Amino acid sequence: MWVASGRLGHMITETNDLVRCFGAGDPLYEEYHDHEWGVPVHGDSVIFERIVLEGAQSGLSWITILRKRQGYREAFAGFDPVAVAQFTDLDVDRLLENPGIVRNRLKINSAITNARALVAMHEAGESLDDLFWSFQPPARKRPPGTWADVPGSTDESKALAKALKQRGFVFVGPTTMYASMQACGLVNDHIKGCVALKE
Repeated sequence: MWVASGRLGHMITETNDLVRCFGAGDPLYEEYHDHEWGVPVHGDSVIFERIVLEGAQSGLSWITILRKRQGYREAFAGFDPVAVAQFTDLDVDRLLENPGIVRNRLKINSAITNARALVAMHEAGESLDDLFWSFQPPARKRPPGTWADVPGSTDESKALAKALKQRGFVFVGPTTMYASMQACGLVNDHIKGCVALKE
């Protein structure tokens, strides 16, 4: 049984008595679903990576981004914000020729802009990790029953988007930020019965 829905192209899949929200049948997708999505992560460069990847995903399937993830890590200096903040127009031209990433000028420029915003946060004594996690909502009392119960954005993701935009970040709308919150484990939206749900 599968039901397509949402940013991840969610599939509720039952295989050999295992239920996955999405990703069944693709080893890379299964690994991401089972061991990463909804699991708390910390660290400014790690969260920066999630923001860049979620922005790159806009208009595309998440599996496309997962398959290019290593390419992104290589192209964007392991998501070291100091290094990426120093990228020039020549670097943008170089990245537009790189098949290992999504070759979209706006998305590439947004990653550089966000790296510069993150460096500015550091210079102001702020941490992206601290800011991001300050918008964590209360834990769910019970898992979502279906994908219809999983929101596309929340008050917290709207507030997070606003806070990041105030600090100069771009491509950080409420829906993208909710997806980033899912990816970083601020929320756990695995549905009831999912093999990855930790209850």
